[in-house]
Amino acid sequence: MLEEFQKHIEINFQNLVKDKFLLACSGGLDSAVLVDLCARSKLDFAISHCNFNLRGEASNGDEVFVRELSLLNDKKFYVTNFDTISYVKNNKVSIQVGARELRYDWFAKIMQENDIGTLVTAHHVDDSVETFLINLSRGTGIDGLTGIPEKTDTLSRPLLRFSRSQILEYAQSRKLQWREDASNADTKYLRNKIRHEIVPLLKDLNPSFLKNFTKTQDYLSESAALIASQVKELKSRLFKEDTGVIRISIAELFKLEPISAYIHALFKGYGFTEWNDVENLLSAMSGKEIYSKTHRLVKDREFLWLTEVKEEADAQYQVLDGQMEILEPVQLKIETVNDLSVKNKHTLYIDKKALKYPLTIRKWKNGDYFYPLGMKGRKKLSKFFKDEKIDVVSKEQQWLLCSGEEVVWIIGRRADERFKVTENTSDILKFTLN
Repeated sequence: MLEEFQKHIEINFQNLVKDKFLLACSGGLDSAVLVDLCARSKLDFAISHCNFNLRGEASNGDEVFVRELSLLNDKKFYVTNFDTISYVKNNKVSIQVGARELRYDWFAKIMQENDIGTLVTAHHVDDSVETFLINLSRGTGIDGLTGIPEKTDTLSRPLLRFSRSQILEYAQSRKLQWREDASNADTKYLRNKIRHEIVPLLKDLNPSFLKNFTKTQDYLSESAALIASQVKELKSRLFKEDTGVIRISIAELFKLEPISAYIHALFKGYGFTEWNDVENLLSAMSGKEIYSKTHRLVKDREFLWLTEVKEEADAQYQVLDGQMEILEPVQLKIETVNDLSVKNKHTLYIDKKALKYPLTIRKWKNGDYFYPLGMKGRKKLSKFFKDEKIDVVSKEQQWLLCSGEEVVWIIGRRADERFKVTENTSDILKFTLN
């Protein structure tokens, strides 16, 4: 197995040959074998171990074993202890999910602090079979059927082409020691039930099952890559981004067939899971919106608007008298001038004496009104936005320059008649939107 492993590394994992990596070691059979294979291949790595404190003295025994394994192989050793039960209760997740979140967050921290680019784990082909069957039993698309990926930007799994029986045979031939986790035999857990009851039956039915499964995984991965390439090209054509907002033509989406499959492929990366709601949004009334944990989709006439969900306070910024600098949040420059030399929608001239300080910059709200420049009467901002056909997202992002409660400028769009420069104006303020 050593020769096969070294050949596999040389062809498919040059990153492990060239650079130092972090090897996650639980102390079990798989990771103990991986440590031995990497050490005999003279690879440069450090060993990390997580003590989840879930099995009493057995957990502490695992930690001692991995520490001694690191000393035996003269490798740098990183270890941490987690209060896993408290984490699970506080975050309302299962023990399996909590332990995963804890360890991968810690691995990332160790790698960042020590300039290590790759984490290596001891997953093998039997693990991938189990993941495949778990996902299949729960219902999944092609991504869930491709099993465990062999390699990502920061994670490598060089044992994924080897079976549990090969790993056990190697360990026995080398007379290696490892730790047994009694919970791995408990079939009340779905993965263990699949491991001990279902996979052995599949192997009995077809002795070439694992070999054929690996081929199927390769085919599925190639198909997934092909789909991903098509979706990437489609998104580059349909998703038009401007200042953090993505606009998607509904008419173009309706041209896609089968539309349900395309909707899933295009929007799954934004956290949406209720696919009927996303598809129904295409035919909904303007203003209808749906949320994922991270994003929002809004129907607005002929487009969907996709934005990231951000927690924003009802911010209000003061502009002090005589302040002449660029201000947040809209980068507004204020200066005193003698004439109206530049005229465009990004520039406003105001009769300084008509203002009451401090001025404020805030978002618009229902009930706001102003006196549009050049008109005699007042107009609600909601009506102004509707007449100007301003989309939902742009309305939400609209800032106002105010004097007290009076709107001086719908910034970048329209000024108020009450503050305009006249022939009687002696002090002119120029506001420039950068």
